[in-house]
Amino acid sequence: MAYEMKTINFMGIRKYTSGFSIVLTILAVLSITFHGFNFGLDFTGGTQLELLLNKPADIPKIREVLEEEHLRSPVAVVFGEENDVMIRTQDELKTKGRDQIAAEISKLGNGAEIKSVGNPPRDLEGYSETVVLANVTEQQLSSAKIFDAERFGKVLVTTEKDQTLSVSIANPLGSVYSNYLKTKIEAATNSEIKILGSASVGSQVGEELMNNGGLGILCAFALVFLYVAIQFQWKFSVGAIVSLIHVTVVTLGCFSLFQWDFDLTVLAAIIALIGYSINDTIVIFDRIRENFRKLRKMDPIDIVNISMTQTLGRSIMTHVTVFLVMTVLFVFGGEILSGFSKAMMIGVVFGTYSSIYIAANATVALGIGKEDLMPRAKEGEGGEADSAP
Repeated sequence: MAYEMKTINFMGIRKYTSGFSIVLTILAVLSITFHGFNFGLDFTGGTQLELLLNKPADIPKIREVLEEEHLRSPVAVVFGEENDVMIRTQDELKTKGRDQIAAEISKLGNGAEIKSVGNPPRDLEGYSETVVLANVTEQQLSSAKIFDAERFGKVLVTTEKDQTLSVSIANPLGSVYSNYLKTKIEAATNSEIKILGSASVGSQVGEELMNNGGLGILCAFALVFLYVAIQFQWKFSVGAIVSLIHVTVVTLGCFSLFQWDFDLTVLAAIIALIGYSINDTIVIFDRIRENFRKLRKMDPIDIVNISMTQTLGRSIMTHVTVFLVMTVLFVFGGEILSGFSKAMMIGVVFGTYSSIYIAANATVALGIGKEDLMPRAKEGEGGEADSAP
């Protein structure tokens, strides 16, 4: 019986798409290897600062202040109410406070510098940190008025035996810099600001999150391989995994190449893409299996073309819908969801391509045939099975 449906010859250009996919994957791997990722606060560690303004926040002006301060990967977003702002940066505010004081100390000349910053002696109560200065006298420090009580609270200056100065301060350097940043933002936005809180993310926590995320992706690959192998056949499993790896690597390669911030939302998008992409692949595989059982005398490549043609309309509608939603999320979701939406948009595009030209292509390359998909006939039923069209 002839199959009269007009089909698209997807597999006719499989050699070209295979070459394109290999080149694209190699370029993505090279970018990841040599450029690496611009890891966000979640992975590198840093500071998160919450500010409450007395009027709606002017986010562009706040961002200008953060850029003037040369903060690393600064993010300023409205958090909850329109006058509640969340600032995130990869810098430790304590380090920024130290750098600020170090710049003021260096202006004294004669090699004046901060030697170290540590905890105050145990017998000193009410002090949070001790700054040790070299090549500075008490008279110079007093004249310069660097450690004023308004910024640092109580200040105790002691000359040590090695002629260094130990300056014990009540307000920690991180708090000093936070207040300095608050003052600059108040001047830029013409508002009054209250610091609601600050939190630090250590690099150890970031490393643990990254390791757990990588493990999650590997577990997702393993479970997908096992599921497809049970539901279909191991050749389909290989095709599905190759397709998912391609989508994942290309998406990661884009973030590496353009040095977009890579944070937990991007990692969540990568894991979500694995589940989303395999769903479309499963639909195509299911139709291929069904057609292999119906159209037993046709060439496997023709059956694959017919199957993908039959599912093309569904795939396009599904992917376009998701892409449009992610576009809206990218435009209106703000900086926090920017990485997630970009990863999903890239993944949706390449997921569509991979389901057709990688998953199915790899399965065909492995020599999938009707003998792999036909249910085993029971004894005495062989002749009846063979006589089917």
